[in-house]
Amino acid sequence: MEAPAYHIPVMLEESVSALSLRDGGVYVDVTMGGGGHTREILRRMGPTSRLFGFDQDSDAIANIPHDSRFTFVLSNFRFLRHWMDYYGIARIDGLLADLGVSSHHFDESSRGFTFRSDAPLDMRMNRRAKRSAATFLMTAGADEIATVLRNYGELRNAGRMAAAIVRARATAPIGTTGQLMDILAPFTKRDREKKDMARAFQALRIEVNDEMGALRDMLAAATDLLAPGGRLVVLTYHSLEDRMVKNFIRSGNAAGRQEKDFYGNLIAPLSAVNTHVITPSAEETERNPRSRSAKLRVAEKTESNGKTS
Repeated sequence: MEAPAYHIPVMLEESVSALSLRDGGVYVDVTMGGGGHTREILRRMGPTSRLFGFDQDSDAIANIPHDSRFTFVLSNFRFLRHWMDYYGIARIDGLLADLGVSSHHFDESSRGFTFRSDAPLDMRMNRRAKRSAATFLMTAGADEIATVLRNYGELRNAGRMAAAIVRARATAPIGTTGQLMDILAPFTKRDREKKDMARAFQALRIEVNDEMGALRDMLAAATDLLAPGGRLVVLTYHSLEDRMVKNFIRSGNAAGRQEKDFYGNLIAPLSAVNTHVITPSAEETERNPRSRSAKLRVAEKTESNGKTS
């Protein structure tokens, strides 16, 4: 039986084309994963260009392409600025981010990212990190757990779910995905059970990996590092991350605050390239159902002073 693909790259043609590659440019793929986007960028970019690929999961090491123009960085993309400084890169000409969880993480049941199999309740993208989902659920207070389930999973029963988790852990440790499902099941409706479970697992994954904080840090660094005319290309998979990306493109910050300079000019470091969000074609969603929720946003760095009238 053929092993499942590590990850099928989403909107490969659209996202790589959006980078507007040129020879001599410096590019970054901050979510290398299975290397699908990375290899396509390498195939299209010129002989004097450079590409840096980030991934915090050591499993991605097996997918490193052998190309002298490529440098792999085993790190969370929130440290983008640090690593560019380390390699002496002051400006980049394009950055691609394919956010969310790779097919590999869902298919590797031992990682605990999915409720579809009973496994250790882990969810760490970086297995060197100390805090797993199980650790969080065993140490956080009911209010904190409820906030995570409500804010990152948009679950209406977040408070009751959190209270049930705290009651259950007083009797026995919550160490597996199956145990967590048993605790949450009474608070899900039969016709929404899978959707609510998916939202609960998404919420815990986002919290354990500080995905929103990491995304904010990366977008701020990318906005500063991009050379005028450089492209920011981001694939999002849920409303929270998509909203943050949209805010950065519109205003240069995560909150979406529109700031003005001394003369009243709007400070807008980025300019949207696609006025309407790009979504996968019907053919792609049929071929790769996990692409259904994907949204592609593309922005370009404005003049170095970042001002528009």
